Amino acid sequence: MLLRIDHKFVFEVYVAFITQAQSMKRLIPILLVPFMLQMIACSEDPAKTLDDSVQYPAILSTFGGKIDPTALPAYSAQVIPAYVTKDNATGAITDAGATLGRVLFYDKELSLDRSVSCASCHQQEFAFGDKAVASAGVAGETGRHSMRLINPRFSREVRFFWDERASTLEDQTTRPIQDHVEMGFSGANGDPDLNELIRRLSALDYYQELFKMAFGDASITEPRMQSALAQFVRSIQSFDSKYDEGRARAANDGQPFQNFTAEENAGKDLFLRPPVFDQNGSRTGGGAGCAGCHQPPEFDIDPNSRNNGIAGVIGDPQSIDLTNTRSPSLRDLFNPDASLNGPLMHNAIFNSFASALEHYNRVITPPGNNQLDPRLRPNGNLQRLNLSDPEKAAIEAFMRTLTGNSVYTNPMYSDPFPG
Repeated sequence: MLLRIDHKFVFEVYVAFITQAQSMKRLIPILLVPFMLQMIACSEDPAKTLDDSVQYPAILSTFGGKIDPTALPAYSAQVIPAYVTKDNATGAITDAGATLGRVLFYDKELSLDRSVSCASCHQQEFAFGDKAVASAGVAGETGRHSMRLINPRFSREVRFFWDERASTLEDQTTRPIQDHVEMGFSGANGDPDLNELIRRLSALDYYQELFKMAFGDASITEPRMQSALAQFVRSIQSFDSKYDEGRARAANDGQPFQNFTAEENAGKDLFLRPPVFDQNGSRTGGGAGCAGCHQPPEFDIDPNSRNNGIAGVIGDPQSIDLTNTRSPSLRDLFNPDASLNGPLMHNAIFNSFASALEHYNRVITPPGNNQLDPRLRPNGNLQRLNLSDPEKAAIEAFMRTLTGNSVYTNPMYSDPFPG
């Protein structure tokens, strides 16, 4: 990359050089005159410089050095382990596109009263989840617990939200913005619609530059917003866990991992092996069968999964909701500090992994739940895994090996706004 040349500085250097040379009675500087003049001429022509920073002054002034247009994070070149093969991306991830998505993700300008952003409900320090049962929006609280956003790209399931109502990640990204409770540009209940938000963003000089950098011109449209947000969210990945260290050295998941403890390997075996049931639905052998719905090495949800028996509604114990069939990856359930990255399930009913595991150990669901996943009703009866305490502890120990490190602090995923 050529640096922008200060012609005044070049001229001063040249004068000093020729003065010294004349004192030494040398004629070499005379030969350099055409070259030096050409440098000065080029330095005065903006079209001849490759320093993108002069094209994007608003980006530099707004983000205080957290975004450098000449050195964007390498979203498009992140390392993906060879054993990870699932990919639901519908388009390329570009550095400029994901950078724009990162700004949109963290910008409170995207909410009606400028009080919340996407990152308010999906916090980096909690694996892009939320410790709260329900997240705060501009007009109340969300109806479901905020889903963690770890490795959303690496899944066979292409639909999003707990009830899978969004057909793609792109479709998902602007729905919270257009929700009356969450971010407020709903076009209903007295709210302005998304066009008002587009007008708001178009008036901000840093968005004019960011959209130009990502798409070639400053035009802001919903499809472009969706594309940029989806690129950033898909770039959020976590593949530096203890599990990944072991998996990289093994031929497959079924082999004992050399870096695992005996308990962690036992938990992995229980996670992978399907159970053997008697006619009453009680386990008589085999493992816990978790991988039947949460398939390694991505630990994504099987797209064919149905309701898991949890049917409660946040804040309304009398209501039943059987539409929840989606789940985030099981990676990074736990924070590096060993705590959960928020309560579990769509209604945040479980505050510990042990309580969530106990649900599968002894499935309970409302009568008449005709949406229950058939894998949880072996031989027509509700599942009884009959896990022992050591088996439960081993499964939890294995789940803790799925926690990464970099994703929690990596600047490329962090808030780009100063302070």
